[in-house]
Amino acid sequence: MPNYYPIMLDVRQRPALVIGGNMVAAEKAAALHAAGAQVTVQNGDFCEVLHDMERTGTVTLRYKAYEASDLVGFFVIVATATYEPELAEAIWQDGQRNNQLVNIVDYPSRCNFIIPSILRRGPLTVSVSTEGTSPGLAKRIRQRLEDFFPATYESYMRLATIARRYLRANGQSYDERDQFFGEFFTSDILNLLSEHDDIEALASTIRLLRRYNVDISMSTIIQDMQEPESELL
Repeated sequence: MPNYYPIMLDVRQRPALVIGGNMVAAEKAAALHAAGAQVTVQNGDFCEVLHDMERTGTVTLRYKAYEASDLVGFFVIVATATYEPELAEAIWQDGQRNNQLVNIVDYPSRCNFIIPSILRRGPLTVSVSTEGTSPGLAKRIRQRLEDFFPATYESYMRLATIARRYLRANGQSYDERDQFFGEFFTSDILNLLSEHDDIEALASTIRLLRRYNVDISMSTIIQDMQEPESELL
């Protein structure tokens, strides 16, 4: 039986606290910032990467030793304090009392959530987890998947998002949309994008949409491809 229930957590505009000042803390802070969190990093001193992140406005650095009140107001806490077992235990216990999300890096028994190794291609997210038993192995499995999901998938997923928007607007049922994406998936569209033949990939998508009674022009779909991702959802 699995020990965890996989979810996608929305941290956009949420306050997040990273406790630690080393490169691991910098990596955790960068990942939270990339997902839209408002990140504070707390420690007595910080690596140069974290100083650079503060200069660019990515994080706020808080220079102080830990105390229980430091957790107040934060949605999620990540601590790289496994080299200080007493500190790690204090953070865990304080977070539990506050009903907060707490991850003590490399210490699964002191986490109420764990962070998988993540591969992103635009809106496509592939997560690999060993439930905290072997993060190093999870990372290597994710690296192997990078060849299977090349960077082209970002444009491929964007095109799929655009097609779904038009299908829904045209009133196609769930089953019809599912059939469309079965054909989209088995088509040559991904290969065309990989070969940098973007125009033919768009033309193939247009032809497929027309079979489902959706008629859009090349200029329209080119304009859609240039829109911010948030405008397509």
